[in-house]
Amino acid sequence: MKKVYYLSTCDTCKRIFNEVNLPETVTKQDIKTEAITALQLKEMYSLSGSYESLFSKRAQLYKQRDLKNQNLEEEDFKNLILEHYTFLNRPVFMLEGEIFIGNSKKTVTAVKQHLHG
Repeated sequence: MKKVYYLSTCDTCKRIFNEVNLPETVTKQDIKTEAITALQLKEMYSLSGSYESLFSKRAQLYKQRDLKNQNLEEEDFKNLILEHYTFLNRPVFMLEGEIFIGNSKKTVTAVKQHLHG
C-alpha cells in the first residue's frame, strides 16, 4: 500500500509533495475532509510503535489546551489524534509496510529514496 495522510491547506505538505515528486500511485487522504479512522490510526501505530510519534506538539490546540503541562499517555495521544486532525504530525507516508512521519529533512529524504530509489 502506498498512502499519504496530509492536509491540503498545509503549504509544507504541498512543498514536500513537489520535492519528493509524488507519483500518482500514492493514494492521498486529506485528513480535514476525510477524517482518520480508528483502524487507519491503528495501522499507523503498528508501523510506528507509538501514538506519541504520530502526535504533533506544534498543533495550536496543543498550546491552547496547555497539554504540554499534562502527563499524556499513549491512549491520550491516540484519542487526541482521533478527536482533531491537527494533532496528527503531517504528512504521514505509508509506503509498502514502512512509515515516514512528519516534515523533517531526514524524513523527506527517506521518502524520496523509497519512492525513487
